[in-house]
Amino acid sequence: MTDKDRPSTWKTYSQGLCRGCHGSCCTMPVEVRLQDLVRLGVVHEDEAAGSIKKVAKRLKREGVIVSFRQGTDLFMLTQQANSDCVFLNSRTRLCTVYDRRPDVCREFPAIGPRPGFCPVRKE
Repeated sequence: MTDKDRPSTWKTYSQGLCRGCHGSCCTMPVEVRLQDLVRLGVVHEDEAAGSIKKVAKRLKREGVIVSFRQGTDLFMLTQQANSDCVFLNSRTRLCTVYDRRPDVCREFPAIGPRPGFCPVRKE
């Protein structure tokens, strides 16, 4: 059995592994860049050209992010009470912003805590 908090238990990623998965990767914290937030439509391009601190303050107030790390310019997306990504549909277990998803989601599992491995959990 895989445990998303213990990468040593993850399965080697292969085509089709996501089919029937419960979306375990979508319960891990997601750090995104400003360009991801623009693609998601929560930040306008004009706003992105201004103060990143002001953007972070607004997004935190609106509950889109929980934090911003100025040294890395990474925003931590808010998670639902059950740890699901804010953009994960809890009923279907599908991403509601799949075509606009952040780069880190597009590149997973090639990047992440254990590149090439996945915390797949079938339900």
